[in-house]
Amino acid sequence: MDRVMAPDELKIQLTETEEKICVLLDKCKEYLQAEKGISTTCRIAGGWVRDKLLGSQSNDLDIALSDIMGLAFAEHLAEFAKSQNIEVGTISKIAQNPDQSKHLETATFKMFGLEIDLVNLRSEEYASNSRIPTGVTFGTPVQDALRRDMTINALFYNVHTHTVEDFTGKGLNDLRNGIIRTPLPPRETFLDDPLRIIRCIRFASRFGFQFVPELENAEALVSKVARERAGMELTKMMKGRDPVHAVSLIQDLSLFDPIFSVIPTDVLSTFSHPRSANIDSLKATSILRLLLSDPSTGLTPLHPLLTRAIREDTTCKDRLYLAATLTPYLGVTYKDKKHREFPAITYVIRESLKLGTQNHYLDGIPALFAASEILKNPDLNQEKFRQSSERVIIGLMLREKAVHNVNTGSHWTSSLLFSLLRELIPCCETIEEGLEGKQSDISAASEKITIYNRFVERVEELALTSAVDAKPLVDGREVVSLLNFKAGPWTGTVLARVVEWQLEHPEGSKGECLTWLKEQLSAGTLDIDQNGPASKKARIYK
Repeated sequence: MDRVMAPDELKIQLTETEEKICVLLDKCKEYLQAEKGISTTCRIAGGWVRDKLLGSQSNDLDIALSDIMGLAFAEHLAEFAKSQNIEVGTISKIAQNPDQSKHLETATFKMFGLEIDLVNLRSEEYASNSRIPTGVTFGTPVQDALRRDMTINALFYNVHTHTVEDFTGKGLNDLRNGIIRTPLPPRETFLDDPLRIIRCIRFASRFGFQFVPELENAEALVSKVARERAGMELTKMMKGRDPVHAVSLIQDLSLFDPIFSVIPTDVLSTFSHPRSANIDSLKATSILRLLLSDPSTGLTPLHPLLTRAIREDTTCKDRLYLAATLTPYLGVTYKDKKHREFPAITYVIRESLKLGTQNHYLDGIPALFAASEILKNPDLNQEKFRQSSERVIIGLMLREKAVHNVNTGSHWTSSLLFSLLRELIPCCETIEEGLEGKQSDISAASEKITIYNRFVERVEELALTSAVDAKPLVDGREVVSLLNFKAGPWTGTVLARVVEWQLEHPEGSKGECLTWLKEQLSAGTLDIDQNGPASKKARIYK
């Protein structure tokens, strides 16, 4: 993907609201100097400056202050604004929290509809075994710029002089040339705060920028980065402009294990088998990008339904990219302390990345892995599709909870897409060539895509696209009343038979279904065991 290009002239064009804020800050500074003897300088820092120079808008302003704490200045600013008949929102204090990258307390409030954070310029010192600063003091603009993660994030906009200040001497040129570089030598920057290597990867993928060759040292990542922070940065990469570029950098820097495999030895020892090669992560994400783009190669285009979930669910695409990134764990299981077996991917997402069910990572990605086993090679010429009613066989596959379940964000179309992605990995011999390499690889990949396309076409022909969500025509209470048995685990089994009947009789009515149930009871073909475990309650559809 092409990089984001900087304009020919790097300058900041303030909006009307931003101009009002800068004027107020400038007047407040003059008032404090003249009336209270307080000297300070207000600079907008970091991402706002970078984005404005690239021609984008930003609604968050981080104001870096010299020689005064953020909360103290915020209180002075609120008082001054009131004297100017300007309303300032409630001032809140964000306490110091190094695990959330908040090394100093920050004052935050809204003004003219924009979120504003105030914090003093600072200088930080770190211990060798921690990312929490051992010392944080008032700093100069140069010290504050040098402690930041990247030169492009170390730029300031002086609200009094209306100029961009580049105290590293490299930030503006790096923005022009699409370069990711640390203000200090990389080893020093990353050892101070190893999370910065992950942030560098995220911004490189966001803008399509390239690393300078020196950015290769991430040796302290495992021991010092809080898992929550690593997971948060990773999710931003997956939602970003180019997740594949991020995964490529992770591979180049040998960071797959430090990011995705921080697993204790006692857990690793229970793995069913070793995971596949780390390079499968890059292969899978590259294939996904190719499938979702308009291929200019000889590859067979995807059936439009295979991307339906991506169009309808805003969380689906980044979930698929994270699942693709984690494909080395496909098929691997582990055992917990009670010797119960679970997919290893669940442990990785929950413990290594500290991600939960938000965006359906913790529940949705293991479901994708499981669904790919159920749906693999859906060749309609297989005997399993001919053994009984084809509509029943396909319908039951699509109704499997791992395949289609609104509670886990699973949709049968995205499950099929991920299953196809998994089958295409062996067709990608090298990353350099990918699926666009050898003609034999292109042909093999196109054959698999054709199998999935035909399967989806058959789903449409059999009118199954809505049947995946259909509830049984009769509910559990009606079944119990009709058959005159005490409710029990058998109820769920009978309801499953009802679903099969519905799939085989798409035009069937509720009355016809009840008649069929009576006939099955008389024929003794219903599996009704009233002595089943009492704890296994039947699911009652209402």
